[in-house]
Amino acid sequence: FVNMNAFNPRSSTRMVRCCRRISFAFALLAVVFAISCTLAFAQEGSSGAGSDEDGGASTTTTASDSSATNNADSPPPKVKRPEPSGNEADWGSFYDPNKVFCGKYDCYKILGWDHETWGNNPPSLKDITKSYRNLSRKWHPDKNKAKGAREKFVHIAKAYEILTDKEKRADYDHFRDRPDEYFIKYGSSVLWSYAPKSDASIIIIIFLMAGSVFTYYAQKNKWQTIANHLVKAAVEDLSPREGGSTESIEIREKALVILAEKKKEEEEAKLANGSNGTEKKKKGPKMTGRERKEKEWELMRPICVQLVNEIDDFGAGFRKPTIQDLLVVKMLKWPYYLTVATLWWSKYAVRRVRKVELNEEEREVLTKNAVGEVTWIAVSDEERQKMLTLQLWVTDNLVEWREEQEMKLAGLSANRRKQIKKIRKRGGAEIPDEDLHMD
Repeated sequence: FVNMNAFNPRSSTRMVRCCRRISFAFALLAVVFAISCTLAFAQEGSSGAGSDEDGGASTTTTASDSSATNNADSPPPKVKRPEPSGNEADWGSFYDPNKVFCGKYDCYKILGWDHETWGNNPPSLKDITKSYRNLSRKWHPDKNKAKGAREKFVHIAKAYEILTDKEKRADYDHFRDRPDEYFIKYGSSVLWSYAPKSDASIIIIIFLMAGSVFTYYAQKNKWQTIANHLVKAAVEDLSPREGGSTESIEIREKALVILAEKKKEEEEAKLANGSNGTEKKKKGPKMTGRERKEKEWELMRPICVQLVNEIDDFGAGFRKPTIQDLLVVKMLKWPYYLTVATLWWSKYAVRRVRKVELNEEEREVLTKNAVGEVTWIAVSDEERQKMLTLQLWVTDNLVEWREEQEMKLAGLSANRRKQIKKIRKRGGAEIPDEDLHMD
């Protein structure tokens, strides 16, 4: 029983709308389903016709597929390998500048294999060994004395070593088409290589010989420098102030004696030849004093050179070179000199700590070090004794002594030197150079 009073017109309208929407959805689904069925039936009909026309081909394809499957299960046919060649032109090429593998040759082609023709059937270890043995019988140096057989056998042995080692062969196959990776792995010595190692003993011998020649001629140059100066001073009769010395004066005196004897011998020879010395001299331009002096120098020079060459040692290390001046000999003496110097200075340091007075030897060594070995040897014994009493190892005393020597060389008298010393002690102004003149 339905309560009609409770019926609401608005709810009935909603129900009608809902029913309409549901009906529309079902109708749309029916249309879509019908179209789909039509397309499906049409496609099935076309495929059926195609299958009827290609029935024979389908059968053939099935047969071929089955045969291909059978062939896949069976091993591929072996490619006929050409006989290995001993000609290096048939060995192919490979990027191996560092000679990690077979150098510029192909390891496979050396043994008679070509990686481009074997397909899926690469040579096994047994095949490589067999090929190597055949080639070794032909090219082994003990069996083949032909020129180049040894080099070829070395390449063959190297190829066998690479291809029978699993890791090396894998690397070789990997780098075949990858030169960039080869460069990355082996590139540290591809573009350059170390030079062969030199024998260290040969290098040392060459160094010592060159050093000995240098020290020998350096010592000769030292002696020659003093000799040239001594010849010049003796020939030109230079005074001590001008650069002469007692040695140059002695040499000049000897040279004058020898020159006089030569002139006397020439006059005697003329008399012996019948000349009475009254012949008139040829008239000519009169010689100046400078020209006569230069002529005398020309006569004196060869005599002075001969006298100077007879002097082997000028002192202070300026002597003619001997075997003692070779670098090898000096190096042998270095340990001795070093030991002696170390012991002497150690003893000197101990005596200074004990505040012991300087002995004669210590005074002489300190003075020689202060004035220099050349000056010490050049002075006379009396001057050396005087220098020992001046305590020249003290800086102030050394400066005063050098100033005294400079004034002596300038030719100043004793009185003038005393005046200058007094002025300097009083702290006076610096003495101008014009006052330092010869009295």
